[in-house]
Amino acid sequence: MSTLTCPAPAKLNLFLHVVGRRADGYHLLQTLFRFIDLNDTLHFTLRADGEVRRLNDVKNVPPEHDLCVRAARLLQQETGCKLGVDIELEKRIPMGGGLGGGSSDAATTLLALNRLWNLGLSRERLMQLGLTLGADVPVFVFGENAFAEGVGEQLQAYPLGEAWYVVLTPPVHVPTAQIFTHPELTRNTISMTMRALPIGQDFRVGQFGNDLQAVACKLYPQVAEYLGWLARFAPALMTGSGACVFAGFATEAEAQAVLQQLPTTMRGFVARGLQQHPLKDLAA
Repeated sequence: MSTLTCPAPAKLNLFLHVVGRRADGYHLLQTLFRFIDLNDTLHFTLRADGEVRRLNDVKNVPPEHDLCVRAARLLQQETGCKLGVDIELEKRIPMGGGLGGGSSDAATTLLALNRLWNLGLSRERLMQLGLTLGADVPVFVFGENAFAEGVGEQLQAYPLGEAWYVVLTPPVHVPTAQIFTHPELTRNTISMTMRALPIGQDFRVGQFGNDLQAVACKLYPQVAEYLGWLARFAPALMTGSGACVFAGFATEAEAQAVLQQLPTTMRGFVARGLQQHPLKDLAA
């Protein structure tokens, strides 16, 4: 095998609580990750010379900062692998929207190159490596919708029912660090156990909030505007640190009916909730 083409799905945070802060400054979170069927696509072509190259330009992301390139080089360092790879990245997930696109791309790179380079690393080891690239990378390697704690790396699989989501994409890029360092961010939400959450089809968007949302809305009024519009139809929430907002619906028809009413000045899409990551069963 010399080539692999793999998807990298987006995620939603069905809630997100900041429950504390570690001595090193990292925030302690509780959140519920859900994969959706919007995805980037990555093409990997084996190289024998050890070079790691990204073949296409990605706006505002130089290759040396690209999480895919960094993930590939991390695997080389970890294993001493002398092989290389050409990476072509088809971006569909909006950047800076809280949908996890960069983290998902990195996770897909770890999973794909573990296979392409015949490294044989366990999924658990790939999750540990992924955490050094970003707090959201491990859940994409984990491969299942998950209740997450810690900085986002303590994961428990969480069953969710069928759902469709209207996702709106405000035309702003929200820097995660700006939200987490804001003095008005609430950092003392009471922790909950996973048993306290409704399971499967009983989970509803809006039952639990996003502690980052108030700060993002204050700094970026368009996030508040998009939330306000969507909340006319169903409880709406921001995902991650923003800027994207979403609401859940039982059927695709309900979601599409809402999207059809979207003003021409706004942008959004309908996505189906996935039961697991498309690469969950990718063998090493």
